[in-house]
Amino acid sequence: MSPKEKIIGSVDEMAQIVQRLKAEGKTVVMTNGCFDLLHVGHTRCLQGARQAGDVLVVAVNSDSSVRSYKGPGNPLNPEHERMEILASLECVDYVFPFSDPTVDKVLLRMKPHYHAKGSDYTEETVPERDTVLSYGGKIVITGDPKNHATSDIIARIRRAISQ
Repeated sequence: MSPKEKIIGSVDEMAQIVQRLKAEGKTVVMTNGCFDLLHVGHTRCLQGARQAGDVLVVAVNSDSSVRSYKGPGNPLNPEHERMEILASLECVDYVFPFSDPTVDKVLLRMKPHYHAKGSDYTEETVPERDTVLSYGGKIVITGDPKNHATSDIIARIRRAISQ
């Protein structure tokens, strides 16, 4: 499947695909995030999430939702570009945007078998934990220790420019 075919335009369309995949007996893993400046921490987390099931679905925060919690000037890259970059990764099967402040409604709509989060969380501290458990889903923590961050990359770039 080409990267463009992996990009799904809406939560509704993605929900239909997930329903079909589950009917085919596939184990669906979902993760979410901004993915503004893709770095090695993101790729390790995504690769680990994909290993938890047959299909990895990535919910990407819309530009407006990123601005609402990270402030003006964010994201640095528009959502269509962030989704295209993610779709180009072999470990990612589908990418779609969402605009809600949290991913809880999306999880309830999709009901993936697994909800994957990075190692900055534990199974007990995942914000969507109660939602995932409410429909019988499981949480999986993936990636290496959280020592990679977009904000750190931006700070390094600013320091390099000012020198």
